[in-house]
Amino acid sequence: MTGKQLVCAIAFIPLGHFTFAQKKNIGDSVSKWSVHFQTTIISQFHSAFRSLYSGANSLADSTEPLATSFTATVFIGRRLWKGATLYVNPELSAGKGLSFANGVAGALNGETYRVGGVKPQLSLVRAYLQQQISLNNSPSKTVEGSINQLADNLPESRLTITAGKFAISDFYDGNNYSKDPRTQFFNWSLWANGAWDYPADTKGYTTGIVVELIKPEWAFRISSVAVPRIANYHTMEFKLPGANAETIEYEHKLNICKKSGVLRLLLSENLSKAPSYRDGINALSNGDQFIPAVIQGKTEGRSYGGKKFGIGLNLEQELTPVVGVFTRIGWNDGHYASWAFTEIDHTVSAGILTKGIKWKRPGDRFGVAAAINGLSEDHKEFLKNGGYGFIIGDGRLNYRNEYIVESFYNSCITSYFWLTVDYQFIGNPAYNKDRGPVHVFGIRLHLGI
Repeated sequence: MTGKQLVCAIAFIPLGHFTFAQKKNIGDSVSKWSVHFQTTIISQFHSAFRSLYSGANSLADSTEPLATSFTATVFIGRRLWKGATLYVNPELSAGKGLSFANGVAGALNGETYRVGGVKPQLSLVRAYLQQQISLNNSPSKTVEGSINQLADNLPESRLTITAGKFAISDFYDGNNYSKDPRTQFFNWSLWANGAWDYPADTKGYTTGIVVELIKPEWAFRISSVAVPRIANYHTMEFKLPGANAETIEYEHKLNICKKSGVLRLLLSENLSKAPSYRDGINALSNGDQFIPAVIQGKTEGRSYGGKKFGIGLNLEQELTPVVGVFTRIGWNDGHYASWAFTEIDHTVSAGILTKGIKWKRPGDRFGVAAAINGLSEDHKEFLKNGGYGFIIGDGRLNYRNEYIVESFYNSCITSYFWLTVDYQFIGNPAYNKDRGPVHVFGIRLHLGI
C-alpha cells in the first residue's frame, strides 16, 4: 500500500464517533445504539531461506519488500424491538500478505484473509439480525457494550437466533487467549483451528443462520451457511443438498482449583463443488492439472459432491489472574480439496498469554504459542505429484509436518491504541523439508474504541 493510499485510508476513520460510542455503551445497563471502530495496520517481512525449488504457490525464498495490510471497520448496532438488534459493519481494507498469503499453510497474517486487493476497497462485511429469547423467566445479567454487542440485560438462559451476513468464526471456536489477530497472535493456525475449513468468502464472511442455546454453565450452537462457489472465492452459494455447511459446537465452562476455563467441542460438515484429491492424482498422472483448474474457477460441468467432515477441540484455562493457557486440536478427513480457509488437515496448537501487571504495564500482553500442522495421505500425494491448492504448492514435495512458533508483545500506548512487535519461526513451510526454515518479523498498529 502506498503512502497516498494509506493517507486516504486513515482519512476514512470516523473520529467523531468515538465519544458517541463511549457515552452510549459504558455505564449504561441498556442502550439503543452501539457504535465502535477499529483500524489495524500490519507490516511484515521475512528472511531469505534455503530452497531447493519453488512452485506457483511458494513463499518467495528471497527477502521480500515489506508487505502491509490495512483494515478499518465501523461496528454499528441498533435495537429494533424487545430482544432484537440489527448489526451492520462497513469495512475498508487494503494491502497484501507476504507472497500474497501463499506458501505457508499456517498463513502469516490473520488480517490478510479479509483483504481483497492492494487498493483500498470498501465493503459491507456484516449485516445481520439477532433475536434474544428468554427461557423459563430466566434472571438477567448486565452485559457491557462492546463490538457488535449492545449494553444490555441479557437472560442467563436464552435462545439466540442470528441471521444474515457474518463471519461464522464470530460464533464458533472462541478463545480468550488466542482468537483475534488484531490484538493477539498473527498466525492463522494459532488464532483459529486450522483444520476447520470454515465456510467463508475471500474476506472471511458468509450468509446463513446460527441458533444458540445459552445456559449459565454451558452453551450449544448450530448453524447452516453458504459456501464458496469456487475455492477461496468472493461469490457464495447455498443449495440443499450440494452446497452448504453445517456446524455444531458444545461449550462447557470449567472451574479447576477455583480458576475459570472453557472446553469447546466442534463438529462440521461442508458440501461443495470441491474435487477429491484422489481424482486430482489420477488427472495429474495423465498430465491434466484438474484440481487447479477447478480451484481457479473452471467449474463448468462440475457436479456437487465435495464433502469435508471435521472435528475440533478447544480448551482455554486461567492459571492465575494474569496468566492463561490454551490449546486446540483439529482434524478433517482430507479427502476433498480445501475450499475456504486453509490447507491443513490435522493440527495441534498450544500457547500461553500473560498480562503485564508484574512489570507495571497492566494493559500490555505477551504471548508465546506453537502449532504443528499436517496433511492427509491423499493431500500429500497430490502435492508430491505436482498439484496445487489455492494457498500452497511447490511443484514437488518432500513431506514433513509444518511447524510454527510465534511470540508477540502487545504494548498499550493509550487506552485506545496498541503497538505490537511479532516474530514467527516457520519450519517446513507448506510441509516441505526442502524449503526453509523461515524467520518472519512483524509490527502491528491497532486503534480500537
